[in-house]
Amino acid sequence: MLFVTRIQLCQNPYLAALDLPVMHDFLQRLTRFNPVRKLVYATVGIVSYPGLALINTINISGTEHLKDLPKQNVLFVSNHQTYFADVITFLHIFCAVKWRKKNKLGIPYYLLNPFTNVYYVAAEETMKGSFLSRIFSLAGAITVKRTWRANGEEVQRNVDTADTSKINEALSDSWVITFPQGTTKPFAPGRRGTAHIIKQNKPIVVPVVINGFWRAFTKKGLSFKKKGSLLSVKFKEPLNIDYNDTVDNILEKVMDAIEQSRKYMLKSKHHLMTKLDK
Repeated sequence: MLFVTRIQLCQNPYLAALDLPVMHDFLQRLTRFNPVRKLVYATVGIVSYPGLALINTINISGTEHLKDLPKQNVLFVSNHQTYFADVITFLHIFCAVKWRKKNKLGIPYYLLNPFTNVYYVAAEETMKGSFLSRIFSLAGAITVKRTWRANGEEVQRNVDTADTSKINEALSDSWVITFPQGTTKPFAPGRRGTAHIIKQNKPIVVPVVINGFWRAFTKKGLSFKKKGSLLSVKFKEPLNIDYNDTVDNILEKVMDAIEQSRKYMLKSKHHLMTKLDK
């Protein structure tokens, strides 16, 4: 058996391309290459469509709020239930809206020319976790380091300014999807970084509320937990935000809008069903 050390990789120009950090940087650059992203969107879309619209049922509402949005500086904030199915569904919907579909996916001919002017914020360790996640990162992942958790353990880490810069750059010419809670755990507290990004960039903020994904799909993939589930995605009207308000007040407004604040906790169907499942 042949063992290749990192030093040997660096010394050998033909093997150097296999160095994981180098490959990660290369994949990050590819996310800016539109033909690659279109191919990834089409491939992921074809694979995921049956699970969203045939094996399960999807109920979409509020796409009228997407029609007149500008092409840049739009931030979608959403609750989070799975690592990939949530984002993939958003991409399907954005592509369908581009083809003038309203509150439905229908036949996915929209994958012939998908909408790619969108990025999504994802934890760096999640996107490095599997071959599937590395490929899906080409669909426009903005990878960031979690400041509160790493490798399944609680940590205390300062915010990486490079991560914030990546999000700011993406907002300057695109739409960005972010999950303020940074976790799939329902009613987890929102992260103040989202409010800082809103204050700094002054984007149009569109809240999204999703449900059913936690029951239909496994958390880390697109495998099914329960077929025949009802998936719901609701786009709300853009928030009226005072960008000069405090970070805490802006975050509170966002968490209310995505129905993950304390006042929504006890009346949530997800919360009640989780209790029953236990």
